[in-house]
Amino acid sequence: MSKLKELIRSSESIVAFTGAGVSTLAGIRDFRGKNGVYRQLWHGYQVEEILSLDCFRRQPELFYEWAREFVYCLDDYSPGAMHTALAHLERIGKLPLGIYTQNIDLLHQKAGSRQVYEIHGSPAHHHCLNCRHEQSYAEVAPKVMAGSVPHCPKCGGVMKPDIVFYGENLDEALLQKGFDIFARADLALVMGSSLTVYPAAALPEAAARNGVKTVIINEQPTHLDDLATLHIESLEAAAAELAEC
Repeated sequence: MSKLKELIRSSESIVAFTGAGVSTLAGIRDFRGKNGVYRQLWHGYQVEEILSLDCFRRQPELFYEWAREFVYCLDDYSPGAMHTALAHLERIGKLPLGIYTQNIDLLHQKAGSRQVYEIHGSPAHHHCLNCRHEQSYAEVAPKVMAGSVPHCPKCGGVMKPDIVFYGENLDEALLQKGFDIFARADLALVMGSSLTVYPAAALPEAAARNGVKTVIINEQPTHLDDLATLHIESLEAAAAELAEC
């Protein structure tokens, strides 16, 4: 583990990439791990189907019923060890290129990180599918937790969280910025991701395949392990090391 500290201390342009695994340390279930959300049906539905745009347009009530347990209870969670470790790195100037995250749980921001780029969107904001009126998470969450589908106060349309659903494109400008950042970094920290979801996984892949020193921190193997400068299985142990930098 001392090699991780050495890499951090000897690098200046560091960028982080995080997946659902970092939030398991905060008590949130991941998606593709051994106990992941995607491994079980929810009331007879595949979770991928519930998270598709077509399904949302047909049955928004299905998504919001599912999301009461997985999205709109975020106030119940506090940042985990890796969230606080990354916020610490930013504070001491060792994470100048920010965090690119696949997560939608807002825990990086809650931990104090300021440069957070949410590749798959965020529930922090919602927009009406009809008129694009915007509401915040704080405005929508109480309605969802009370069992209601949130509707637009202006036109009555269904409010949709700014999460990238299956069937929607990722933000191309954000992706391009990410490719540029990962290409010019001198160290990429890749943690808690199976690296199977594209195009997001293409960011750390581009770094590793272009000779950028890459640290993979993940309990399960990834297809980039052979290209990594360092592979660490324990997120908790790695977070403790980062917190001491």
